[in-house]
Amino acid sequence: MLIFLDESGDLGFDFSKHKTSRVFVITLLVCDSHAVQVGFKRAVERTLKNKLNHKKNKRRRVHELKGTATTLAIKRYFYRQLPGSGWRIYALTLNKRRVEPHLQTVAGKKKLYNFLARHLLEQVSFSEDLSRVSLVVDRCKNQEEIRDFNGYVANQLEALLPLNTRLDIDHQGSHESAGLQAVDLFCWGIWRKYAYRDLEWYGEFGRHIKFETHYLREPAGQ
Repeated sequence: MLIFLDESGDLGFDFSKHKTSRVFVITLLVCDSHAVQVGFKRAVERTLKNKLNHKKNKRRRVHELKGTATTLAIKRYFYRQLPGSGWRIYALTLNKRRVEPHLQTVAGKKKLYNFLARHLLEQVSFSEDLSRVSLVVDRCKNQEEIRDFNGYVANQLEALLPLNTRLDIDHQGSHESAGLQAVDLFCWGIWRKYAYRDLEWYGEFGRHIKFETHYLREPAGQ
């Protein structure tokens, strides 16, 4: 099993700044097998070749798919190239306005992020005969944050995994991983849903969402 993790938005809490997001989204793309992962790799390669780097395009070459920089038409093309089954999406959206002040500090944000990632990973089902789980995370943290994340998530995941299941955690650049590029596209679509009520892209892949939650959402009527 391969799990790709990405996030959209930020964990800043100065809402007077225009660029501070109102929500923060963590998304998992779970692939049941290496064959499914290869299917995602081919989908990314075809989309780059046929839609972004075709011969008529005289601009600089595009090396990866990004949710913010890819048109809806290209996203739809990418989705049509994907395997029909063997993968699913898990997503958690945090309402940042209801986060307690002690979790808005530097140390508090680390604790909050690790808690949210663990909560999402707990929703994934692991079969007893699973030999290996590879968790691939976008390389956007510094070395200290990587050590903290690996230690925390490894402890939490190993408690959920069958005894003989091997766990690997790898931090990669998104340009190196088709799975990370795919989960970036999905994560961006989920973020758009909660930040702007934009369902255009979300509606295309929504049937593959296995678990979705809005954490600390506003009470009904507010």
